[in-house]
Amino acid sequence: MIRIYDTQARAKRDFVPAREGKVGMYVCGPTVYNYIHIGNARTFISFDTVRRYLEWSGYDVTFVQNVTDVDDKIITKANEEGRSAAEVAAEYTEAFIADMRAAGVKDPDIRPKATEEIDEMIKLVETLIEKGHAYEVEGDVYFSVRSFPEYGKLSNRNIDEMEGGHRELRADGKGLEDRKRDPLDFAVWKAAKPGEPSWESPWGQGRPGWHIECSAMSRKYLGMPLDIHGGGADLAFPHHENEIAQSEAACGCTFSNYWMHGGMLQINSEKMSKSLGNFLLLRDVLKECDARVLRMLMMQTHYRSPLDFSKERLDEAGASLGRLCCCIDRMDWLASHPDENAPAFVPETEGFTFEKAVKNVREAFAASMDDDFNTAGALGAIFGFVGEVNAALGTATFGPADVANLESVRDVIIELMGVLGIDVAPAKAEVAYPAEVVDLAREVAGFEGEDAAEAVDALLEARADARAEKNWAVADAVRDGLCGLGFTIEDTPQGAKVSYSC
Repeated sequence: MIRIYDTQARAKRDFVPAREGKVGMYVCGPTVYNYIHIGNARTFISFDTVRRYLEWSGYDVTFVQNVTDVDDKIITKANEEGRSAAEVAAEYTEAFIADMRAAGVKDPDIRPKATEEIDEMIKLVETLIEKGHAYEVEGDVYFSVRSFPEYGKLSNRNIDEMEGGHRELRADGKGLEDRKRDPLDFAVWKAAKPGEPSWESPWGQGRPGWHIECSAMSRKYLGMPLDIHGGGADLAFPHHENEIAQSEAACGCTFSNYWMHGGMLQINSEKMSKSLGNFLLLRDVLKECDARVLRMLMMQTHYRSPLDFSKERLDEAGASLGRLCCCIDRMDWLASHPDENAPAFVPETEGFTFEKAVKNVREAFAASMDDDFNTAGALGAIFGFVGEVNAALGTATFGPADVANLESVRDVIIELMGVLGIDVAPAKAEVAYPAEVVDLAREVAGFEGEDAAEAVDALLEARADARAEKNWAVADAVRDGLCGLGFTIEDTPQGAKVSYSC
């Protein structure tokens, strides 16, 4: 049974979707006025992993993520650059999609854009007015917060205390605040201003408020209640609080059964900000870092906890990824080089069997992920499995009967890491040895061909002969030469094995 920490309940709850076997999941998308930063990416990667695990667990998931392509920030950016808001939104929507794919995030099943769902938003605003939860003032429409008695239930805030805070921040007798019946009321429709994008509505030309967008789009594509609504912790109030109020006021039913919020990201233990000079865009990070390493770093911290991002932690994540890749490479090589005369494998670790180890890692992985998607625990299960396998294998020799078991080890690592969105499957193509390896083989082994793979074979043969003759100078020259090109040599009972250093 999957248990999810529900922000509204402030506790873990058994996950029971509204429709058996199916999950409707909505995660707030970007406001497209700039490239996304690494903190945004953390939220999207976290919920991509939640989605992947639900699918792996057998659920039919419909994942919806919106794009806010009309907003004050977009309009400001357009005015600064002398472009239309539509041009700015189109550029950064395309960039967002490209960045998500580069980070290994799956495309949503449905990606609605706010500007294409205006009619749905107008219908929702009309319903709110008809039911007495919203009112119009000179083309603006406001939601009446006090008309919804449960306002504040997600963020656990007291409405009277919120009002006191708002009064301190009000303008001195003039401005838009005076148009509201209550300082807490928020706009669901905004009257058009000169030069801004706008649409015809029953209240004149205007555009939707930010909060109404997600309510309208999630309801249209998933129905109510949603199974899961997610986003960063910074969205819990006021955005998600307002979504609940307007959605439940309009329909009279629960908006979302489970609310999930991801923790914030820091840079070297400091809040990320442009003023501190530590503001990192995702695309810039991915220029310097394998996306798999970035995801490995993020999976090492529970999605609800603060995550500290640093170069040192990236390096550690890269080393961890390397250990997994080396284990898979080792299993592949052993499986493809069986000793035809070897007896059945006898593990060095008492009680170890491949079947039991694979079964145990699956169960441990699922147990961690079932506990509110504990990716750190899931990784711990995988690395524990790798350590157990390595200890059990020792320096044993493997025959044809062991091939299936060796492959089962590599397959389960690839499968479980894939659930976390990290592809550790080796490339299907042959290793692309650098051209310099041919020169090395000519110099050390008298190789006369042109093929790099054949050159490596010649080097290994020359090394084996040199070791048999105790010609350590030649043996060391092969080893050191390959090491200088980024390769290592591992001596196994089945022969020497060349692999990338990791």
